[in-house]
Amino acid sequence: MSAGEFIPGTAPDKDCTDRAAYGTGSTLDSYIVKTVLPPEEEYPSDICPPKFHSRAKIDTLNVTDLGDGVIGAGDVNVDGDVKSNGGGHVLSNKKNLPFDMPHPNKEGWRLRHVCIEGPEIAVYFRGRVKNREEILYPSYWKGLVDWTTVTVNLTPIGAHQNVIVKRFDEDKIYLQSKGGMPIDCFYHITARRLDDDLVVEYEGQSHEDYPGGNEGYSFNFEHNYVKGLIEKFVKETLDTES
Repeated sequence: MSAGEFIPGTAPDKDCTDRAAYGTGSTLDSYIVKTVLPPEEEYPSDICPPKFHSRAKIDTLNVTDLGDGVIGAGDVNVDGDVKSNGGGHVLSNKKNLPFDMPHPNKEGWRLRHVCIEGPEIAVYFRGRVKNREEILYPSYWKGLVDWTTVTVNLTPIGAHQNVIVKRFDEDKIYLQSKGGMPIDCFYHITARRLDDDLVVEYEGQSHEDYPGGNEGYSFNFEHNYVKGLIEKFVKETLDTES
C-alpha cells in the first residue's frame, strides 16, 4: 500500500435518533450557525432526515443588532427579573393589573380599577369640591372599602381657606373652612379595601413562600404588554455600541 492511498471502510448503520446535546458549555460569544441545505427535492433519501431547532436552551443571550427587536408570539416566562444594567424596567413580581371584579352593590354590573403599587390593597378617588361642604364617596365604595381607614388630602384653590375635615362617616366627608368662607379645593381620598390581606414582607426565596397564598395574583405578563416593554428595554439599554 503506497502512502496516501485511500481505503474505503464500512459505513455504520444509519442512526437518526434525536438526542440532547452534551459536553461542556462554550463561553465563546459567537453567532448561531445555519448550515446550507440542498433543495428539499434533492435531499438524499438514504440518510437521516434534516432537523431544525423548534426549541432552544441557552445560558446567555446577547442581542447586538436591534433590527426588529425581540419578537415573539407567546408568553414570556422568567424566574428572575428583566431589567437594564442600571436596574430599571424590573418586570417580575407584580400583581396582575388592572383588576376586574363583580360590582359590590349593583347586580349584573362589573367594576374595573387600575391600581398604583403600595404596601396595602387600597383604592382612591379624587376631584374638586366647590361651594360645598361635603364630599360624597363613590356609590361603589360601600361594600368595597373600610370607611374607617379613609385619609383625605385637600389643596385650596385661589386663597388660603383653612379647610379642614370636620368629620367623616360611611357615606361622606364633612368639610369646614375659616369663617365659613366658600370652599374651593382639590381633594384626593384613599381607603383600604375590606378584603385587604396583604403581607408586605415575608421570609422566602420565591413568591411560592408567600404566607398568605397566591390566589388572585399573577407572575406572568400578558403578551402584548410584555412585548412592548421588552422592545422598549432592548432599544434603550442593550445597544451598547450605539
